[in-house]
Amino acid sequence: MKTNRMLLVVLLALTAGFFTQCKKASKVDPDDENELITTIRLHFKQNGTTSTFEWKDNDGDGGNAPDIDQIRLKANTTYELTTEFIDGSKTPAEDITEEILEKADEHLVVYTPAPASLLTYTYGDKDSRNLGIGLTGTLVTGNTGQGTLKVQLRHQPPVNGVPVKNGTAGPGSDDALVDFDVVLE
Repeated sequence: MKTNRMLLVVLLALTAGFFTQCKKASKVDPDDENELITTIRLHFKQNGTTSTFEWKDNDGDGGNAPDIDQIRLKANTTYELTTEFIDGSKTPAEDITEEILEKADEHLVVYTPAPASLLTYTYGDKDSRNLGIGLTGTLVTGNTGQGTLKVQLRHQPPVNGVPVKNGTAGPGSDDALVDFDVVLE
């Protein structure tokens, strides 16, 4: 009886060892964690005039609701869009935009309008692999109406030393995900 138990324990140990040896682990650099974003500023420039709209959540997730500006723009108009990301939990506040630019190969800002006809966005900045970053670009508004603009900062660090950023929102995780109400007049 003891021999059967011992044989069973050995077989289980070997089986567990076999499965752990076959499993390929994906490792992300532990120092490459998501950013804390407490403020997002969108700067829309048209004919020398800049309008700024902001999402602000000073206490982070949970707690108090964030303050979110309603974006009001002219219909059928082209804007230069510049986006800033700030960590206001530190004193002084840290401009995360600089880090995003430094690690451009690992970040992507995605702009998703609803409805899709609300506006179109074209990337104006590129990383070392010629993929969009999204800190600067051109935004063209549609006809008068209203909807939402989702601003999503994707953190897409390499896995096992292999880049995963491919120009889509798919890989990685969200550093920030915010919906702005938009009115086109």
